[in-house]
Amino acid sequence: MAEWLLADVGASHTRVALATPAGLVPGTAQTFQNAGFPGLAPLLADYLAAREALPTTLCAGVAGPVSSGTAQLTNLDWFIDSRVLRNATGVSEVHLLNDLQAQAWALDDLAPESVLQLVSGAPDPLGPRLVMGLGTGSNIAVAHRLGPRPFVPPSEAGHSSLPHMDEATNALISALATDIPHKPYEALLSGPGLTRLHRLRTGTVLPPPEIVNAHVRGEAAATATLRVFARLLGTVLGNLALSHMATGGVFLIGGTARTLAAHLLSLGMRDCFTAKGPYTEILLAMPLTLIIDDHAAVTGCAHYLRQGTRPETR
Repeated sequence: MAEWLLADVGASHTRVALATPAGLVPGTAQTFQNAGFPGLAPLLADYLAAREALPTTLCAGVAGPVSSGTAQLTNLDWFIDSRVLRNATGVSEVHLLNDLQAQAWALDDLAPESVLQLVSGAPDPLGPRLVMGLGTGSNIAVAHRLGPRPFVPPSEAGHSSLPHMDEATNALISALATDIPHKPYEALLSGPGLTRLHRLRTGTVLPPPEIVNAHVRGEAAATATLRVFARLLGTVLGNLALSHMATGGVFLIGGTARTLAAHLLSLGMRDCFTAKGPYTEILLAMPLTLIIDDHAAVTGCAHYLRQGTRPETR
């Protein structure tokens, strides 16, 4: 019988699975569109009812800040309360993590076919590893190595401010302030952010896949937008990697990361990532890896429970 109920709660989709300490239960992974539910509790209740499952523990990675057993999603009007989840699912324990924390907890459990190395580098096997999510929003988590177990503190870096860049990019960042005064980096470095960036540059609204397709067709406007995105991403990610000394490697995850990964290096991301003066060699040594497993955060929740890490539960 499955003991654990695991969930990766994003702004657009929620991925759910059952698990035991031995691993995920085959055939139980399911992805839901959040638009079909008023909140996480009824979504999980429907999932369990369809499977007639009675897990004892819930661990959910959620796309927003977690505090005292509750969380407010950043890009979706869902407020998550551990007590409500416990009542809706019948579990006795609820553990909430930020979704990027959950993804960082998965790093030691990812199968070789779940990752694609973009830049090899020369990783420090004892160094911290940084995961950046690029999807409906953006954030990071850093997995530090403390003996045999990682330590993954929460972060909300996606709402830190965009950097100072070249004159043309600075003009776009200034224009962003009309809509979002604090100019967080996720406002441009995310799926909606790429659409916003293209609109600020051209006046045209296109979803990310169409911008990429236009670039592949050789359309100059789309290529220019993606070049700005790639260089901005390289600068921001380089800043974060250096701040956390992510010598164990840097990982990208999320739908937008997967959509853009094949184009980022040729458009200048790596050059901006490593452009740190006397610290360039440190950045050059950091491997860059794409995580292509869409259920990595669910795997991370299982790893978190398996290690017996217990923050405050409600």
